Amino acid sequence: MHSVIMAGGSGTRFWPMSRKNKPKQLLKIIGDQTMLQMTVDRLSKCKKTDEIYISTRKDLSDVIKKVIMGVKSNNIIAEPSGKNTAPCIGLSAMYISKVDGEAVMGIFPADHLIVGHRSFEKALNHATKTAIEKDALVTIGIQPTFPSTAYGYIQFDPDSRVDNLDAYPVRTFAEKPHINTAKRFLKSEDFLWNAGIFIWKVNVFLDELGRHMPELSNQLWKIGKRIKSSKTYTDIWSEIEPESIDYGLMEKAKNIYVVKSSFRWNDLGSWNAVYDVLPKRIDGNLVRGSGLVIDGSNNFIQNDDRFTVVIGLDNVVVISTDDATLVVNKDNVEDVRKVVEYLNKKDRQDLL
Repeated sequence: MHSVIMAGGSGTRFWPMSRKNKPKQLLKIIGDQTMLQMTVDRLSKCKKTDEIYISTRKDLSDVIKKVIMGVKSNNIIAEPSGKNTAPCIGLSAMYISKVDGEAVMGIFPADHLIVGHRSFEKALNHATKTAIEKDALVTIGIQPTFPSTAYGYIQFDPDSRVDNLDAYPVRTFAEKPHINTAKRFLKSEDFLWNAGIFIWKVNVFLDELGRHMPELSNQLWKIGKRIKSSKTYTDIWSEIEPESIDYGLMEKAKNIYVVKSSFRWNDLGSWNAVYDVLPKRIDGNLVRGSGLVIDGSNNFIQNDDRFTVVIGLDNVVVISTDDATLVVNKDNVEDVRKVVEYLNKKDRQDLL
């Protein structure tokens, strides 16, 4: 399997720690390694991994080459500009098709937390076999443990399991639901969390892309010719419209399967997600760095040894860096991206 790690995101919900030149995937959010390095190491341990590629923004490619171990320099694919996941994956497919057009290709986010390597590798093996046997687009779904409103869902057909594999035909994809809908999904037992991991044969993916996203497909084939002749393709790339792989392809294609998995998974999409996976004191407070909570509970403080105190407050996130401090109620952590939007409008590049 040729594994592609998508590492071009800006991590706006992790401001003020995440910045343009050092976004979330290059931060040590959990443990002593960056999220990207953890993903590389996880895939390196998988027996079926042949090559690992990293797809990222052009302005991050040199940094990644310097700090990431276990990936060949020429396997770092630099997108001229961010165009969302469909063009990103399509460009990676073009690079891999130079090596083997029928190779199995895996797509992995750079910044997810996965615990349980045996279960993870088992899921990849089942997905790979399904992709080959069914000439299908395959995704991985996580058995939900609570009615989350932060994740997308995948509905599968429980009565049509693939022989000897934990794979099922996909009925539909669902966006992040309201709490009552999430509770209904959990009760129905035929919905899984969408982990954003995809497995397919390169030629099958490119055929489906041509069927459902013909304009993008035509542009990518033109780029493919440039890649083979080592010519620049920035002019073609600039004409591509941004689009997500979920909306552009997965919600339209017919031959889609999901592998039902049970490894511990978290997309670490916000400061709340980080708080949820880390050990806390009995009062629910979590302090990473230097700080103190008085008469408060379920608070999260993180800093680089800048003493921070929270008094008489509950459910607050306080993130402090050398040049900025964020204070936000846990119910509003998704709004952190609005700060980045504001800073962009004010051209505060020093804080971006």
